[in-house]
This record gives sequence, structure tokens and C-alpha cells, in this order.
Amino acid sequence: MHTLLSPAILFFVLGLLAATLRSNLQIPEAIGKAMAIYLMAAIGLKGGVQVAQNGFTSDFLAAGLAGLCLSLLLPFSAYWAARRMGRLDRVHAGAVAAHYGSVSVVTFMTGIAALEVAGLEVAGFMVAVLALMEAPAILVGLWLARRSSVKGTAGMNDHLTHTLRDGSILLLFGGFVIGLVAGPAGFDPVRPVFEGAFGGILCLFLLDMGLVAGRHLVRGGSVSTTLVALAIGLAVTNGMLGLLVGTAIGLDTGSAVALGILAGSASYIAAPAAIRMALPEVDAGMPLTMSLAITFPFNVLVGVPMLTAIAGLLG
Repeated sequence: MHTLLSPAILFFVLGLLAATLRSNLQIPEAIGKAMAIYLMAAIGLKGGVQVAQNGFTSDFLAAGLAGLCLSLLLPFSAYWAARRMGRLDRVHAGAVAAHYGSVSVVTFMTGIAALEVAGLEVAGFMVAVLALMEAPAILVGLWLARRSSVKGTAGMNDHLTHTLRDGSILLLFGGFVIGLVAGPAGFDPVRPVFEGAFGGILCLFLLDMGLVAGRHLVRGGSVSTTLVALAIGLAVTNGMLGLLVGTAIGLDTGSAVALGILAGSASYIAAPAAIRMALPEVDAGMPLTMSLAITFPFNVLVGVPMLTAIAGLLG
């Protein structure tokens, strides 16, 4: 309940309510893009610092490789489900894939707190694994959304090159590399900007996203029953896959559950910001409503306890 009533989530609800009431509240497009650029840079930078701080142990390398593989593969199943079950077009299915392949920091932190209450410790390097899993899925989702209808290796290579040059991907990966090179000591001088102001700008960004989601509903758009089931189904299947992979590579119980939480979460910060920059033609309210209004509370209330219980049985 503390997480669900956090200022960031409540600002999203405020934006949703304002749009539903047809208020004249709005955030200028230029400011919205500026906030997305800030969040992309801050997320990438802090992720690189986390990896530099934790170091490259064998356990971290195994968990990091597993996380990267999950982040690269999960968007494909989400894309297939969105196309076949959700009946979405290629671009919107790619946007959904980016959301459900990437990870939610808030869901992860909530899960860590729940595991501590259950008496399960989580290895410190799992925060770095989170950082590694954030951007690759967005890259895959954008590539899936932009694939040319023309078959052939040349067309695929063109779209991959275009996706790699995308501003949101460059910000995420570039910020990550900068954080990795700079490390904690180099990050300290800019910490007030990229960490101290992060929470406040995130609140305003989610206010804007709430307005986007609300306008999606006001215009007659909706998240169908099929998409609701898809949002819950992906959380369950991805979470179970992450837990099984974590167990298979020999992670302790708490860390294996943490990998399951990461795999089963859905991004509502990095992915929406990237989609806003890279795919302006997407109705961003639909995938955001799925990830934030359905998958996030499901994971907090049901998903994390379920994974913890199953991990206990496996253990």
C-alpha cells in the first residue's frame, strides 16, 4: 500500500483523473520530451554506476548474462502475444513488447522489501542486473515495431541500424557506459542533478503519462479484456521463467526470486519515455495503462508473494 500510494503513482492517478474530467491541464510537448530525455540519461547513468560499484564477480556475471538473455528474448513472446491474442498492429505490439521486456525499478524495490520481511536475502549485484536488463528490451521492441514489411537481410539490417541510432537507445546505452567509466566517485559531483531531482521529475513525467492514458480513454480507446488478461499473463509467465532461470544457474533463493520479479515486471518509466521519443505515432496510453494500471498492482499484490511461495517449494 505504501508503494501504491507513493507520490509518483498518485501523480499518474491525478493526470488520469484530470484527463477523464476533460480538464485543461496539460504539459507542453517540449517539456514532456525534455523530461523523457532527462529520465533516459539518469537511468542509464545510474545503472552504469551500479555495475561499477558492484564489480564483476562470477555470480554477477552469471546473473547478468541470464538477465540480458531474458531482456533480449522476452519482447519476442510479448510481441507475438500482442499480435496474435491482442490483435494489435505491428507498431503498437512493438511498444507493448518494449514495456514487457524491460523492467520496473519500483516493482523490484517493492519485491526486495517483501523478501526481507520473508527472511530472504538478495545479493547486492541484483541491482546491477536490473540496470543491465532495462535497455536491451527497449531496443528489441523498437526494432520489432519498425521492421519493414519487405523481407530480406538488407531491410532487416537497415531497421536494426536505424534503431541503434535512435536517440532514446543512445541515451540509455551511452549513459550506462558513462556511469560504468565514471564509477561512484565520478558520479558524486552530478549526483544532485541525476539522483536528487529524479523523484520530482518522475512525478511530473507520470502526471504527463496519466494525462496521455486518460485522453486515450476519453477518445474512446480502452484496454480490452484480452489485453488485461495479456498484462496479467505476461507477468505470471515471465516471472516464472525468470525464477526458474535463476534457480537453474545456482542463485540463492532470494536472488532467484528477484530475477523472477525483474522478468515479470513491466516498465512504466524507461519504456514509455523511449516510446514517446522514438515512436510518436503510438497511442502511448494503451501500453502504459497495461503496465502501470494492471501489471504493476498485480505484481505488488499477487505476483511477488506467488513467486516467493513457489521459490520456497523449489527450495
